[in-house]
Amino acid sequence: MSGKVLTMAQQKGGAGKTTLVAQLAVAFMLRGQRVALVDIDPQRSLTRWFETRETAASGQSLSLISVTGWRAQGVVEKLRTSHDLVLIDSAPHAEIEAKIAVRAADLVIVPIQPSPLDLWATEPTLALARAEKRAVLIVINRAQTRMKLGEAIALRIRELDAEIARATLGNRISFAASMLEGLGVAETDPRSKAAEEIGALADEIMARTGS
Repeated sequence: MSGKVLTMAQQKGGAGKTTLVAQLAVAFMLRGQRVALVDIDPQRSLTRWFETRETAASGQSLSLISVTGWRAQGVVEKLRTSHDLVLIDSAPHAEIEAKIAVRAADLVIVPIQPSPLDLWATEPTLALARAEKRAVLIVINRAQTRMKLGEAIALRIRELDAEIARATLGNRISFAASMLEGLGVAETDPRSKAAEEIGALADEIMARTGS
């Protein structure tokens, strides 16, 4: 078998990259997918979440490998042969690890908050993906439903010549709360709006990748 590789990439830190990787991983797992996580980010936030998860009564069925440098490419290719999905949490800057992570991807997912700073920071990430000829999906994250700025940013994103996910994620405390427990919102509060949003995004990604 040959699984699909999803790389979460964003040059700007604090865009919610690690949270999105963890939440999607849980959503995919609950859909019966064999999911592996690869933490390339030197901050190792995803690894900390995973370690917390291992001690939780969560029915653990995810795997994670932390890796740096050129070793990452070989690790990802090996995981691809034994999993349906491999999710990579890449470094926040265009360093060697970020380039490797993008190069390994079937789909590069770029979270962006509805702010000018995130919009500007996204351009180098998109340029990297284009240079590697990789498909890109922008996900609007931490959207404020009452803010007109979000609509304005969405219009500007469309000018970046990159596809935007139909599903958007709100600025919801339940995402952070579930992360603190080493879980996902689909586990801690499956009937919540947050779980609905991450589920819709997971469905969209699976349909796009044929997973």
